[in-house]
Amino acid sequence: MNLKRAAYVLAPLGLAAVAAAAFYGTKTDTGKGACPAASLALADKLRPLARGEIAALKIEKFPRLATALAFAGADGGKLALADFKGRAIVLNLWATWCAPCRAEMPALDRLQAAAGAPEFEVVTVNVDTARVERAGKFLDEIGVSHLIRYADHSGDAFETLRLAGKALGLPTSLLIDKDGCELGVVAGPANWDSPDALAAVKALEGG
Repeated sequence: MNLKRAAYVLAPLGLAAVAAAAFYGTKTDTGKGACPAASLALADKLRPLARGEIAALKIEKFPRLATALAFAGADGGKLALADFKGRAIVLNLWATWCAPCRAEMPALDRLQAAAGAPEFEVVTVNVDTARVERAGKFLDEIGVSHLIRYADHSGDAFETLRLAGKALGLPTSLLIDKDGCELGVVAGPANWDSPDALAAVKALEGG
């Protein structure tokens, strides 16, 4: 799949996938992939915080275990989303050819600077599949210094989220709690260092 074609254009097929996911996702909160009661309570706490600069944040009615993803760390070592269990994260997929991604990156860096801790991390995964050296150069140019440079140059992470109805384009950000449960998603860019975002992150950490 050409990821450029996915940069926030809502195709009918994508809308159908989201509608199906919403329908089946609200049928039950039990069974395989179900999350603990604490995640449900946390989602309820987050729901009224989806306002202002993060009004696009959609909170799950019944949180489910986050879709399994794989990507590389800054040293090239293999990582899985499950490796972050035990801490809350904002998972952001981005690419250098995606103008909204580039625009929001400084705010994500500032969020990590303000809120990064053993209990929380902003996990930005670059999904460029060609001329992959551009990501590092871009981050250097804008002075990103707090984000670890994760990457998936196969494009599989985005494709996995797309097939799961979680991503229709880039950027896409997921709020995942310490139990590995997906609580919310933001389709498109957000002002991640705003007071609204910081309040949501504090709640996500359990504060």
